[in-house]
Amino acid sequence: MNKPLVGVFLAALLLGAGVAPAVAAEPAHPAQEAAPKAGPAAKAVTFAGTVALSNCSGSVVRTPDAAPTDPALVLSNGHCLESGFPGPGEVVVDRPSSRTFTLLNASGRGVGTLRAGKIAYGTMTDTDLSLYELTSTYRQIEDRYGIRALELETAHPAAGTAITVASGYWKRTYSCDIDGFVHRLKEGRWTWKDSVRYTPECRTIGGTSGSPVIDDATGKVVAVNNTGNESGQECTDNNPCEVDENGNVTVREGINYAQQTYNMVPCIGAGSRIDLDREGCALPKP
Repeated sequence: MNKPLVGVFLAALLLGAGVAPAVAAEPAHPAQEAAPKAGPAAKAVTFAGTVALSNCSGSVVRTPDAAPTDPALVLSNGHCLESGFPGPGEVVVDRPSSRTFTLLNASGRGVGTLRAGKIAYGTMTDTDLSLYELTSTYRQIEDRYGIRALELETAHPAAGTAITVASGYWKRTYSCDIDGFVHRLKEGRWTWKDSVRYTPECRTIGGTSGSPVIDDATGKVVAVNNTGNESGQECTDNNPCEVDENGNVTVREGINYAQQTYNMVPCIGAGSRIDLDREGCALPKP
């Protein structure tokens, strides 16, 4: 995974001598960043609605049916949880949290602090996802800061889609296309399903974990950034490998990945509450 900034220390606690699965969190060198988007599409994708965590990136998100009075949700990675990396098969639901998030405006300036009331959902099984429920509603955030939540796409994205990965932590964007989809992406102890593979231009780094992956044409969130193969190793921490339907393994050094988010939408019900028993919800359960 694109390691949170405390990931090295967390790794020592959780995985012994091994390094936690993620790309090392170091400041980006100019050559590591994709060139800023040019033209009309670039104007549609800003930092508005993204957030900075203490060690990761994230975004305030909503489903198409969310009401203004619903408690707002923040999307990030499961490996960005303050409680540490969930183990394989572990699912966190409705756990109290007072974590804070710095809300960014369109230019990337911090305009306020949002606070969680709980971790609504978090896992690293099948996907790498966390959703925090905030103490503020969508309307309160919009009224106070003039910022609307990013909308979650409800359909599977397509290969070739132009995307922007917007990191609230670094206040940087990475621009590329969806290169394709991975049947199984395996990294250390974790396996993720139907992952998004970027084209090489998106050279995401540590601290970009949890960044929204935004469809340039619609402005909707289609995935959450989470990992990349750092040094060409096979299926190890920091070096995810691709496994196809027949069990064949492919290693793509330097290529980065994300986890789709359309499959979250059926699991978010009335009041923007997580309901894993809703029809169509296929997220892992505790």
